[in-house]
Amino acid sequence: MHTPDVYNDKVVRQFMIATLVWGVVGMALGVFIAAQLTWPSLNFDVAWLSYGRLRPLHTNAVIFAFGGCALFATAYHVVQRTCHARLFSDRLAAFTFWGWQAVIVLAAITLPLGLTQGKEYAELIWPIDVLIALVWVAYAVVFFGTIARRRVKHIYVANWFYGGFILTVAVLHIVNSLAIPVSWTKSYPIYSGAVDAMVQWWYGHNAVGFFLTAGFLGMMYYYVPKQIGRPIYSYRLSVVHFWALISVYMWAGPHHLHYTALPDWAQSLGMVFSLILLAPSWGGMINGIMTLSGAWHKLRDDPIVKFLIVSLSFYGMATFEGPMMSIKTVNALSHYTDWTIGHVHAGALGWVAFISIGAIYAMYPRLVGAEKMYSIKAIDLHFWISTLGVVLYIAAMWIAGVMQGLMWRATNTDGTLTYAFIESVRQTWPYYATRMVGGVLFLAGMLVMVWNCRKTWTTARETQPALPVAAVPMAVAA
Repeated sequence: MHTPDVYNDKVVRQFMIATLVWGVVGMALGVFIAAQLTWPSLNFDVAWLSYGRLRPLHTNAVIFAFGGCALFATAYHVVQRTCHARLFSDRLAAFTFWGWQAVIVLAAITLPLGLTQGKEYAELIWPIDVLIALVWVAYAVVFFGTIARRRVKHIYVANWFYGGFILTVAVLHIVNSLAIPVSWTKSYPIYSGAVDAMVQWWYGHNAVGFFLTAGFLGMMYYYVPKQIGRPIYSYRLSVVHFWALISVYMWAGPHHLHYTALPDWAQSLGMVFSLILLAPSWGGMINGIMTLSGAWHKLRDDPIVKFLIVSLSFYGMATFEGPMMSIKTVNALSHYTDWTIGHVHAGALGWVAFISIGAIYAMYPRLVGAEKMYSIKAIDLHFWISTLGVVLYIAAMWIAGVMQGLMWRATNTDGTLTYAFIESVRQTWPYYATRMVGGVLFLAGMLVMVWNCRKTWTTARETQPALPVAAVPMAVAA
C-alpha cells in the first residue's frame, strides 16, 4: 500500500502568521488615518505622514498584505487537502511567501515617500509591479501544478474559485500595469485619456471581483462546510455560481466612470452587468448560508461558524448595495461621498476580514499541533467586538455619504449652491469620529485574535513538544 506524502504546511503557517501581522498593521494604519480625518493636525506637517500618502498604504496593507496572505495560506491549505497531494514545488512556494513579503515591505517604503503611479489599487511603481507579476506566476505554477498531480479525479469547487482568481488577477495586473519606464521610480502608462481610465477600472473593479470576491468564495466553499460538518447545500448551484460570476464580473468596471468622458454606451453596459451580477452573488451567499440547514444550533455553540456565516451576510449586503450604487441616478448621489467608503468597508471588513478570520480560526489549531484554539470565549469576544465595530463604521459612513450627496447637490432658486463645501465637512465630523471608534473596535478584535493564536501556539508546544511542526499527515488533516 502506498504511504501518502505529508503536506507542505510550513508555507501555509508562514502565510497564516503573516496574515495576522499585516492585519494588525493595516488596520492600525486605518485607525490612524481615520483619526487624521477627525483631527487633521495629526498629519504633524510631515509629508510622509500625510493622509494622501498613508491612505494608499492602508488600502494596500489591508487588501494585498492581510487579504493576500490569507488567500495564499488558505489556497495552499485547501488545494493540498482536496487534491490529496503535496504542493507542486516547495521552493516555488517559499519564493511566493518571501517574494510577497518583499512586495509589502517595498510598498511600505515607497508609498509614504510619494512614489506612486496614482492608480487606485495599482499605485506601486513599475519595479514592484514586475516583482508582483513574478510572484503571481509562481503562485499559479504551484497551485495548478498541485491540481495536475492530484490523486483524486474530481476538482472540488473551491479550487475552481481559487484558480479563476489566480488566473484573472494575473491578467488584470499585467495588462493594467503595462508602462514605459523612464527611471527606476517613474513610468508612463501605454494608454492615454479615457482608455487609461477604462483599463484602470476594468482592473480596479475586477480586483474587487476576483481578488476580494472569487478567492474568498473559494475559502467559503471549503471552510463553511468543513467547520459545520455538512456538505455544501447545493453542489450544482456552486458550479452555476462560479461560471455566472466569472462571466459577468468582467463587464462591471465602467460603473466607476459614470458622468465622465467615457462613452455613454460603455457606462450603461457597466451598469447593466452590475445589476445582472446581483443574481450569481446572492446565489453564492444563499448556498453558503443554507449549508447550515438543520444545523443552526452550531451558531450558539461555535463562534467560528458565526464569523463564517455573518461574513456571508455582509457579502450579500455588499453585493446588493454595489449594483444599486451602479444605477446612474443613485450614483449621481453616492459617488465621491463617504457612502462609497461605507460600501467598500462593508465588503472589506464584513466579508473579506470575517471569512479570513473564521478560516484562520478553523485551521490554526491543527496546523500548530493543538486540539482547539486556546480560548473559545476569546473567539466569541472577538466576534462581538468586530461586529459592533463594522456596524458603527458602515452606518456612520452611510449616513455621512447620503448627507454629503444631498448637501452638494442642493441649490437655491437662483441656481447657486445652498451649502459651501466646508459646511458639509463640518457636518460630517461626528460621523468621522464614529467611524474611528468602529475602526478601534475592529482593531481591538484583531489584537484579541493575535493573543489567542499566540497562546494556542505556546500551549501546543508545552503539551506536545515532540509534534513535528513542518507538516501534518494527509490521513489526519484531510
